[in-house]
Amino acid sequence: MSKIILTGDRPTGRLHLGHYVGSLRRRVELQNQGGFDKIFIMIADAQALTDNADNPEKVRQNIIQVALDYLSAGLDPGKVNIFIQSMVPQLTELTFYYMNLVTVQRLQRNPTVKQEIKLRGFSETDDGSDNKAGTPVGFFCYPISQAADITAFKATTVPVGEDQEPMLEQCREIVRKFNATYGETLVEPEILLPENAACLRLPGTDGKAKMSKSLGNCIYLSDSEEEVNRKVRGMFTDPGHLQVSDPGKVEGNPVFTYLDAFSRPEHFERYASCFVGKKASFSFKNLDEAKAQYRAGGLGDIMLKNFLSAVLNETLEPIRQRRAELEKDIPGVWDILRKGTEEAVKAAQATLDDVRKSMRIDYFNDSTLIGR
Repeated sequence: MSKIILTGDRPTGRLHLGHYVGSLRRRVELQNQGGFDKIFIMIADAQALTDNADNPEKVRQNIIQVALDYLSAGLDPGKVNIFIQSMVPQLTELTFYYMNLVTVQRLQRNPTVKQEIKLRGFSETDDGSDNKAGTPVGFFCYPISQAADITAFKATTVPVGEDQEPMLEQCREIVRKFNATYGETLVEPEILLPENAACLRLPGTDGKAKMSKSLGNCIYLSDSEEEVNRKVRGMFTDPGHLQVSDPGKVEGNPVFTYLDAFSRPEHFERYASCFVGKKASFSFKNLDEAKAQYRAGGLGDIMLKNFLSAVLNETLEPIRQRRAELEKDIPGVWDILRKGTEEAVKAAQATLDDVRKSMRIDYFNDSTLIGR
């Protein structure tokens, strides 16, 4: 069986560091390793519309922003197919068929759906006076749509963050229900989580559990060096670390979580000047030594933040440079999306043909039914 990847992002804004460590960086690694037969990267504009139906222009404008982030981060259109979800109509038809295999009660139990509904402020009731009061059906059915996206390309692997595990489990349930009902047709996917535990869910700069555009606590891949420095300076740390001499807590401290995700031992030699001050100077070989000093007291948050800024800007600088070049040829980026979408349509149509045949609704292709 072919090894195939399907993954993607909603175009509701530029991509941030949470996207990068959660799955984007891994996608680039996987494409370069060459261990997969096909890789499909989806810009999920149809899913973005489930809670942005009143502002389609926002979604429309962000498609190119996400594409620029993908390409500048290192995704190679010669190795992957980057496509736009709504331009693959087969996905909508598959979603409709899968809806009959999932109960309302099961969707209500999906923890990711529950969390996202709460995050967006949707209520459980709707008196009809405000179309934002209740949860849009399209948003509620998000897991079914995602299952259609994954199975349409016969994906065997889905690289995502841990918050998507409930969605992948629901997709597997749909696959098993379909195959049990209609015969072996769909491929059951496996989740591929980040190997670095710190990357499973990068917190926001404000210390909240999730980096989110709506919360305004993101560092974007396209942020300038000055913007990165400003955001890092304002990061939440340990509220009990009032004086430099105070022992500090590493656990739950976003600065250390970011350093876990991005720093390497060589950074401590490269940016040793960050730990040299008027009152205290340190020489660390690795992050464990810095953590030990912070716990003991004496290591200030300013030193750590200066070091984190240097590490992040080293990571982001080549991405910023590639983006600047890509922005000079926006029509060329749209051509990449067009070609990737054409390939996606072919693959999704082949799966839809299989699905319709298994469900015995391919009427005009059934000679026995027609009597020829």
